[in-house]
Amino acid sequence: MVQVHFTSHLRHVVPTGAIEARGGNVAEALCDVFARYPAARGYVLDDQDRIRLHIAVFVDGIHVRSGVLAHPLNSDSELYVMQALSGG
Repeated sequence: MVQVHFTSHLRHVVPTGAIEARGGNVAEALCDVFARYPAARGYVLDDQDRIRLHIAVFVDGIHVRSGVLAHPLNSDSELYVMQALSGG
């Protein structure tokens, strides 16, 4: 199973720690998580089901910047979903 981790900023909509999910790519794994934690969907995806601009996704330690939702996962992949922070 894929291990999905969310940044602490999203702890009010997902539990602490890894969430096990099924899926062959990022979209499928997130869909599995959103089925159990629907409030998380609006924080991660926009109204056209694209990754929001302020969200950074890492798969097995690699920052995925393009084609995020289609990015393939292995059965033992670790997926990190984080809010990208900016400021000055």
